Amino acid sequence: MPSITFSDEIKETLRILPQKPGVYQYFDAQNELIYVGKAKNLKRRVSSYFQKEQEGKVLALVMKIKRLEYIVVDTEADALLLENNLIKQYKPRYNILLKDDKTYPWLCLSNEPFPRLFPTRRMIQDGSLYFGPYPSVKTLHTLLEIIHEIYPLRTCRHRLDERSIAGKKIKLCLEYHMKRCAGPCQALQSEAEYNEQITQIKTFIRGHINPVLQSLHRQMMQAADNLDFKKAQSLKTKIELLQRYQSRSTVVNASLADVDVLGTQEDGQSIYFNYLRVVDGRVVQAHTIEVKKKLEESPADLLEQAIMEFRQQFKSNAPEIILPFKPSFELEGLKCTVPLAGEKKKLLDLSLQNIKYFVLEKSKRMDLTDPDRRGKEVMVQLQKALGMDKLPLHIECFDNSNFEGDYPVGAMTVSRNGKLSKKDYRHFNIRTVTGANDYATMEEVFGRHYGRMLSEGLPLPQLVIVDGGKGQITSAYKVLSELGIEKEIFLIGIAERLEEIYKPGDPLPLLLDKKSEALRHIQLLRDEAHRFGITHYRKRHLKGLIKTELTDIKGIGADTASVLLHYFHSVKKIKETPLEDLQACIGKAKAALVWKHFHA
Repeated sequence: MPSITFSDEIKETLRILPQKPGVYQYFDAQNELIYVGKAKNLKRRVSSYFQKEQEGKVLALVMKIKRLEYIVVDTEADALLLENNLIKQYKPRYNILLKDDKTYPWLCLSNEPFPRLFPTRRMIQDGSLYFGPYPSVKTLHTLLEIIHEIYPLRTCRHRLDERSIAGKKIKLCLEYHMKRCAGPCQALQSEAEYNEQITQIKTFIRGHINPVLQSLHRQMMQAADNLDFKKAQSLKTKIELLQRYQSRSTVVNASLADVDVLGTQEDGQSIYFNYLRVVDGRVVQAHTIEVKKKLEESPADLLEQAIMEFRQQFKSNAPEIILPFKPSFELEGLKCTVPLAGEKKKLLDLSLQNIKYFVLEKSKRMDLTDPDRRGKEVMVQLQKALGMDKLPLHIECFDNSNFEGDYPVGAMTVSRNGKLSKKDYRHFNIRTVTGANDYATMEEVFGRHYGRMLSEGLPLPQLVIVDGGKGQITSAYKVLSELGIEKEIFLIGIAERLEEIYKPGDPLPLLLDKKSEALRHIQLLRDEAHRFGITHYRKRHLKGLIKTELTDIKGIGADTASVLLHYFHSVKKIKETPLEDLQACIGKAKAALVWKHFHA
């Protein structure tokens, strides 16, 4: 560690630190709180910052410390609670605040007579109860719809008190006539009856469905005994609705009545936590967060803080929590279980699976916002699949086109950083080859292209692809060897029939996964080269037709011939066209030349 001079005040504080549980606080030169930590043994923990060799972000923190304070507490649990509160209150720069950047929706049960239940993204400290958060808006609205179908709750914003109800100043609204509200504003429903519903709703939202079902079943039997069959039928419908909702929730094990699960995973500079709330054998809540490291923390460093944060946020009083490893602090009144097998291990695996899907979804979102990310992943896949030493940042692909040996052309397509680079595409009009000789055509294209790159000192590609099998790749490798660059370029050929990958000197082809991004990128470059080459070949072929058929006419150039072919489509049609139509197309003088040539 670089030489750091600590003040006499810090040295004195370090000397007198007690060997008891507590919380320590670090302050910078501006007397701003920059870090809060907890410790089983304050002296041992705090002294480690100033005695051990530190590096990176921890070293940066230590160099900023100008003053430290500590608070001794009775138990480790008290230290954890105090640390959590101080972090939330002061938000120190080097502490991780285990909160999402996103604003998830909550269900709010308002603090007023005849409470209302509604979704919200703002938590107001007015005594209202908040349930959630719900990562899925759809899940929240489904739950809210079921509650409103079972319980006739009011949705109006009127202030209902004894005076307004007794005076009957509020008229019955449409919700009452639709039987979605029992009309407490007109004293048609008592506050005691309404509050009994609210008690059941709280129980239901927290995941305890069986007590609600039992209560509704008792009411149904009582209504039947009183011969109130209409009410009994209504209650039976509500029971069936609740049972259908219950059957859709994830069932884990009926013996796990009330338990929390907390899974964690580390990935580079991020740590992920997933929380599952299990009630009556069913997963009733699930939530995953990502936290960015600030001091090279590990999941173990943040585990106790995450336990407290999730249990406070989801208002859980479960007596047991399932964890991937034991926390360093004893949590009073909470049994911490690290399962190795059985149903509890399956629950922990389910939590880790949730993290896996969360990271996958995050990766997909990043692909949409960062187009370069997918390209980088494709290049890494290509490097591994082909066994390359270098990452293929620059790839070139070649294809040849001709028709019965006429107008042979070569085409080259290029990708850079995993994306097509159309500005680098090239055509090659073949000069030295006559007839349909694909191998000789490949040799000419490679010789001209890579000869020019060497003479101009241009950077060579890491990967070169040719459309074809052993014959084409042998011709291409021969040219690279003659130029002395066969070891600098990784060369492969792709045979179209089975999409086999050939390497120079390797008699057996390589078969890539048909669904892999690596093979798809190779196919994309090959298909682009084929399309690009065919387009150029057709242009040359058309120019050849114009030259041989029409430009032999004295006074008729390529432009005029092109106009004639555009309008009449073939030389045969031009021969059959009346002079007047030719004049309308290319003028009297040139029309006379064409007419005279074909009708001499």
